[in-house]
Amino acid sequence: MKKIILLSAMSLGSLAFAQKSAPVLGGDRDVHGCISSAGYTYSQLKNNCIKTFNQKIKLKEVSTDKSYTSMTAIIFNKSMTKAEVFIPDGAAKSIILDKQGKEKVWKSGTHVKDSYVLTPYKKSYQIKKNDEVIYQ
Repeated sequence: MKKIILLSAMSLGSLAFAQKSAPVLGGDRDVHGCISSAGYTYSQLKNNCIKTFNQKIKLKEVSTDKSYTSMTAIIFNKSMTKAEVFIPDGAAKSIILDKQGKEKVWKSGTHVKDSYVLTPYKKSYQIKKNDEVIYQ
């Protein structure tokens, strides 16, 4: 009887340890409550969690020395005066670009260390970083 109790206690102890070490679903929420493991990223323009890969405007990386090609998404506000581009730049997960004049050109402000410009390209858009095309 003592062996059964001892084995039961050991089994329960190992089960409890296994449960504590397993990752908790949704345990990777960011400060906005977005779950990155489920594909969600916070959008500053929408003020909500979104899936960038579900957005209408997606651009491919132009040239890369990596073994893979990354993509980015673009979201505009309703008046098309601001564009949000999902390019990680330091701690930021997205960059807000402001429309310049009446032309269809959106540029990053001085708060970003690099210069980003979004312009129409063929039937889509292209993004330049410091005058070099990085996505289209």
